[in-house]
Amino acid sequence: MKLVDRAMEQEALESALAAWGEGRSATVLVEGAVGCGKSELLAHVLERAASQGALVLRGAGTAAETGLPLGVLSQVAAGAPAGALDPRHDGAVGRGESMELFSAAVRRLAATGPVVICVDDWQHADHLSRHYLLHLAHAARTTGILLVLARSLDGRDADPLLDTELIRLPRLVRLRPAPLGPDAVAELLRNQGIEDPGAHHRLHHASGGNPLLLRALLDDLRGFPADALPQKDGAFGRAVLACLQRNGAGTVELANALAVLDDLATPDAAAALLGEPASRTARLTEALGAAGLLDGARFRHPAARAAVLDRMAPADRAALHRTAAAVVHADGADAPAVAEHLVAARDVSREWAVPLLQSAAAQLLSAGRTRRALACLELAGEGIDDAEARHDNHLRLAEVSARIDPGDAELRLNAVLADARARRTGPHALSALARLLIGQGRLDEAEEVLELLDAHGRAAAGDDRSAEGGGRATGGERAAGDDRAAGGGRPRARRAPRVEGADPLDGLVAFPRRTDVRGHRAPHDEYGTHGTARDLPTGPDAGPWHLPEGSPAAAAAAAEAFLRGSTAGSATIEPTVQALRTLLYLGGAARALPWCRDLAEETERRAVPGWTALLRALHAEALLRQGDLDGAEREALAALASVPRSPGSALTCGAVGVLMRARLALGRTDSVAAELARPVPDTALTSVHGLAYLRARGQFHLAASRHHAALGDFLEVGRRMRRWGLDRPVVLPWRTDAAEALYRLGESAQAERFVTQQLATPDAVDPWVQGVSLRLRATVQEPRTRQALLARATEALRRSGDRYELARALRDFGDSLRECGESARAAMVNRTAWHLADECGAHPLRNTITVVGSRPAPAAPPVTASFAELAEQLSDSERRVAALAVRGDTNKEIAGKLFITVSTVEQHLTRAYRKLGITRRQELPVELQLIAAEA
Repeated sequence: MKLVDRAMEQEALESALAAWGEGRSATVLVEGAVGCGKSELLAHVLERAASQGALVLRGAGTAAETGLPLGVLSQVAAGAPAGALDPRHDGAVGRGESMELFSAAVRRLAATGPVVICVDDWQHADHLSRHYLLHLAHAARTTGILLVLARSLDGRDADPLLDTELIRLPRLVRLRPAPLGPDAVAELLRNQGIEDPGAHHRLHHASGGNPLLLRALLDDLRGFPADALPQKDGAFGRAVLACLQRNGAGTVELANALAVLDDLATPDAAAALLGEPASRTARLTEALGAAGLLDGARFRHPAARAAVLDRMAPADRAALHRTAAAVVHADGADAPAVAEHLVAARDVSREWAVPLLQSAAAQLLSAGRTRRALACLELAGEGIDDAEARHDNHLRLAEVSARIDPGDAELRLNAVLADARARRTGPHALSALARLLIGQGRLDEAEEVLELLDAHGRAAAGDDRSAEGGGRATGGERAAGDDRAAGGGRPRARRAPRVEGADPLDGLVAFPRRTDVRGHRAPHDEYGTHGTARDLPTGPDAGPWHLPEGSPAAAAAAAEAFLRGSTAGSATIEPTVQALRTLLYLGGAARALPWCRDLAEETERRAVPGWTALLRALHAEALLRQGDLDGAEREALAALASVPRSPGSALTCGAVGVLMRARLALGRTDSVAAELARPVPDTALTSVHGLAYLRARGQFHLAASRHHAALGDFLEVGRRMRRWGLDRPVVLPWRTDAAEALYRLGESAQAERFVTQQLATPDAVDPWVQGVSLRLRATVQEPRTRQALLARATEALRRSGDRYELARALRDFGDSLRECGESARAAMVNRTAWHLADECGAHPLRNTITVVGSRPAPAAPPVTASFAELAEQLSDSERRVAALAVRGDTNKEIAGKLFITVSTVEQHLTRAYRKLGITRRQELPVELQLIAAEA
């Protein structure tokens, strides 16, 4: 890298060397910022001088020896022949005479051959050495002595008299090597084999053109891609520290201040932070900028700043941050900038610290910097003494923490909940606590808090009954009552918790306000098997868990409209979750899937993993509703990977429930057993998210023939859904789950009552609810009735889009056809069911399907085409005929359903076979069964 981009400097040097070679003395002064190539120029001069047989005498100043008289001159004299030079100033003679004696000795030495005296770091040379050498330069004009001096322009105050003497020297060649320009850096990098112009630009910007820093960067990046970043403890970081240390007194302290100030770094701010004169910090800052270390007053590269910060002792760094907070606050910096210093210093001692930290947290949250907002609130909590204010801050912490780690957020609420139970929490905190508990799905605890809030209200109104025990039961009393009910009594029905502002979708759809209806049931029947619909306890909406009633289509459309106008980066996730759940359960999984996927990706980009986990869990549920078992497993695992796997987290409990259901259908029972072996606290199981876990556990028990255990889990799900006013079969059809367990226990009458009750709910109009209910109802019917019910079930499940449940219904339908002697239709239906189960990856289900031969014939090549491509190949009439044929209807049955002749059916089928490249009915693509034929 010698003398690259140094054409002017080289020309001046050659001129000075030529004059010296002719016997004329010359002085070369090389001055510039640290690391910018002075050493290369010196080396070039000395190499040329040595090639001409010159005697080279060298010395160098150091900051430590600046006060040592004649220290540098002694180094110079040490290189001469013994006794030739003897610099002294012992007071025996005057200083002028001593300087003349030294000058004469050098001239005598030069008479025997050319002499070069080189002094590096001239700015550190002691005072006497400078005077001796300057006297020599003036005195030896024609004796062939070359004096080469190099100094760093480090921003310090220079001696004006000595500087004046320096520039008055005869034949002075003054060189100022500047940092390398972009073209020179590009040339150097191309010589190193780096051709990418983008890399040229990045490395020039990072090094500021400083050759020393550029070499260090290349050393760090050797063997790595050109866009890799240097590390603070690599060669680049060490070079940065070396430049700072070589630049002189006060530079390291200034660098520390600028590194701490970062974005707010200015010479004035650094001066205030260090207690130094602003003029001095300005000069030093300018010198560091000239050296390529700074861009303005900020470090050019984060690794340079990191190296400086890392070198500081932690206590010193904290002290600087503490002072910096006061400095930038006094200068009017915005709250997040001041808060960053407070957090780094862990300082809340100033009276303005806590409110500023809380304000900064709000601003950081709006900007999507969640982790920094959390750090601000955590520090603010350390400076709050008032209990109510502390609760308020703790609740803010929980709300923010939910964006990153839901398990941590749930734990944070527990501390406030404990204070609430101990009557140490005010009404405002109770209301906020209830809202957050509802958002976490902890509805029982939310109702408990709301009852405490009611008690506050009664006390404020002068009602002493609560204090005397005359009010409503406390949360603990209610829990005890529920425990008694579990032993044979009946728990009182409860409304879903309500808190002001807890309905985030108000205005999206009209949510009717319902009142509790506490019906009377037979003591032995908690689940309404002897009751009527009026026995269902209902309540107002419970945050994102409530689904609107009325028209499902209108609710789904309103939810979709809401999602189109919102983003996942808003202040809260609850409205988005409620809209997605509404769309999933009332509009169908196919409509919800793209929203779930896109919103999950958006939260991932915004670095809010807690929200990402929630949305990915919903995405997994939507995939499961379509029979995409592998996709559901993948998304559930992604949800769990987004956040720490806390065993006490309600949210992760729900995601595990979806994961286990998908794996059960896939036949991965060992992994399900392993999940169930993990400890799950009651606090997680008793949340809304715990319903998915309980259902999955019940299905595992069912698969393992532990029918009583399965029934217990399904009934517990029903008990909670009814108690919370969230009993919607379209969300979780616990009645048919329970009915399946009861059928296996031989309790057909009880099972039938559960199915009948589910079909009597408003959700029975949903094709998915209708399909799973009719499939269960057909279980113990006589063959013809069973066949008719299963035909309706398969038709409904086709419309729902759930391929897995459709495969189950088709399997049962095929079995019923075989029982009725319709073996040809049974074979066709079973073939369709087999292929559907195989496509879903549901091998346990596939293996239960009776087929002719060892397995169905492989599908024809067109089956690999997409559903849309298959449909496009056929006319509408051909599609309708083929759809009925592929599910097993005979030509005569197809003709009757479509009101056409048998001959027309045969013609449509013949044309369909030809277009699809097949020769017989058994080769019809299974995908065509998803086309709903008009019967």
